[in-house]
Amino acid sequence: MTSASDLLSKIKNQDIIVGVVGIGYVGLPLSYSCANNGFYVLCFDVDEAKTEKLNKGESYLDTVPSERIAPFIKSGHIKATSDLSRLGEADVITICVPTPLDEKNEPDLTYVVKTTESIAKTLRKGQVISLESTTYPGTLDEVVTPILEKTGLKVNEDFYLVYSPEREDPGNPNFETSTIPKVIGANTQEALDLGIAFYEQVVSQVVPVSSAKTAEAVKITENIFRAVNIALVNELKIIYQKMDIDVWEVVEAAKSKPFGYMPFYPGPGLGGHCVPIDPFYLTWKAKEYGVRTRFIELAGEINKAMPAYVVENTDKALQEQAGKTLKDSNLLLLGVAYKKNINDQRESPAFEVMTLLKEQGACVEYYDPHIPEIGPLREYPKLVGQKSIAWNVQDLSQYDAVLIVTDHDAVDYQALVKNAKLVIDTRNATAAYSSRQNIVKS
Repeated sequence: MTSASDLLSKIKNQDIIVGVVGIGYVGLPLSYSCANNGFYVLCFDVDEAKTEKLNKGESYLDTVPSERIAPFIKSGHIKATSDLSRLGEADVITICVPTPLDEKNEPDLTYVVKTTESIAKTLRKGQVISLESTTYPGTLDEVVTPILEKTGLKVNEDFYLVYSPEREDPGNPNFETSTIPKVIGANTQEALDLGIAFYEQVVSQVVPVSSAKTAEAVKITENIFRAVNIALVNELKIIYQKMDIDVWEVVEAAKSKPFGYMPFYPGPGLGGHCVPIDPFYLTWKAKEYGVRTRFIELAGEINKAMPAYVVENTDKALQEQAGKTLKDSNLLLLGVAYKKNINDQRESPAFEVMTLLKEQGACVEYYDPHIPEIGPLREYPKLVGQKSIAWNVQDLSQYDAVLIVTDHDAVDYQALVKNAKLVIDTRNATAAYSSRQNIVKS
């Protein structure tokens, strides 16, 4: 049996194997950061296409290019597999799987549960398991622990559990996994010390808190903060547009205040796996305590209504500037990634905008330099497989309007404004050309 002190020594000496379960937008950057700091990493994913590609030294994410990964594949510091029976080989296991909502807007912990059940099959004494998936406070205690203890092994005696939420910001050139402070919580000092010893070798700063439940609350608070503030500025946009006031100009001026203000920007709706989804994990959990999360629910309503607002504004602009309606209009949607400069389409508001436009009879194509083809979508299966057009500014005049949904830097907005009949800008991407009469902000 490996004692906690022996395990602590092994972690500090990097005499361990790190297992990363789920090698998507969280797991792959974490795997790279671990390998880059001297650890041997065994990557697990049920998607064999990912593991096969990774073992060839090829990345499938813009955020972790192949030239970063390939040397660690060659050296053996990173290996990938879909064989979950090998989880017993890892000394520290990090769970980086999705936590979506179900059709009732309630937490769907299927991936966490299945992963934990797989870990349980090979669980042995002396392992550390860290849950990184965003979830509601209490998940580690109420969901993960009982599954693992069914093996007969005892948490914080035979194996150790910590919660350390991911804080990835895909597309942000100023931060990556290793430079983002890492919150970590556990329910015993021994477990916390083991988690700290591991993560402090992978990231620049570790921020310990008093319990796993507190760490879970930290992560969900961060995402609720964003969701509520984005909803507020989206509501302000609607109000100010009625008053003929540019909300982006207002925000730019307001952020000159050096205290008491933080800028948030409006858009066509929320996207990504975290901010549109995670707040509702707390809404669901709060019901156990008889508490209604009114701010969270209202923010969700406002943000979910933004795609319809964009479509309504597009219809209005077509009527006023072209004497047309959405029915039989030929439209180009610019950007389907949920944020600029990445190839992540998860929960992108672009798909709701596209669907609503098509339902009203519009012909809709899209251009996105990062997403050449729309991948699997649970809510919008009819859009799957649609391909991006080739970019040619000379062809822009054939569209009745171009809707900017995602403001990728790779797009020549000056050429776009010059060649398009009408531009519906939901991101203020054309601010430098605001004097042009064919631009409508939405």
